[in-house]
Amino acid sequence: MDLADLSKKQSILKKLEKRGVSNVLFTDCLKQRDENVKKLVPMVVKVIESEARFNREENTNYCMMVIGVPNVGKSSLINSLRRTNLKKGRASRVGGEPGITKAVLTRIQVGVLDMFFFLTSGTILDHLVGEDIIADYLLYSLNRLEKFSYVEKYDLQEPSDDIQNVLKRIAVKLGKTQRVKAITGVGNITVTVPNYTAAAYDFIRAFRKGELGQVMLD
Repeated sequence: MDLADLSKKQSILKKLEKRGVSNVLFTDCLKQRDENVKKLVPMVVKVIESEARFNREENTNYCMMVIGVPNVGKSSLINSLRRTNLKKGRASRVGGEPGITKAVLTRIQVGVLDMFFFLTSGTILDHLVGEDIIADYLLYSLNRLEKFSYVEKYDLQEPSDDIQNVLKRIAVKLGKTQRVKAITGVGNITVTVPNYTAAAYDFIRAFRKGELGQVMLD
């Protein structure tokens, strides 16, 4: 929840409750000790014990699956649970690319759902879609949500829905340019132009680090 817009928390809880989901915890696994992570295992045990286990009543071992789209914090949650309940350190490598977590030891099985879930969340590798396309979608989403922190961060005069204009401004501010050859009537010349791909990458990275404001992706 460290990057989430928590003003939407109650709305999300109500929607989930209508769907029959009442056991919900908002966690911040980047903290060394998160109080809500401590509540997770007792909550799971309570849910399991409140339901019939059919032919497994004598079995006191529980299996828990961690499942979700890539890059939402599954590995971070697993590591946090280990710190809290096993008093051990990191066991699962954390990364911003999908598919890093496969399995941890023999007690933790991790499910990865390869679905399209907001380009900006890093669900699929950026270059497979194109940084410029992701940046364009991100700009649209920020404007729709009235999150205009990018205006101040990149010294724009006002919000804009023109991704080329925004990326040009980012490139100029950050000095991200490239030299290319241009054909003219008097021969080839080398000119300096904005590096739109590098600017788009910085725009996306800034969002994922929370530098463009807190946004709820659910």
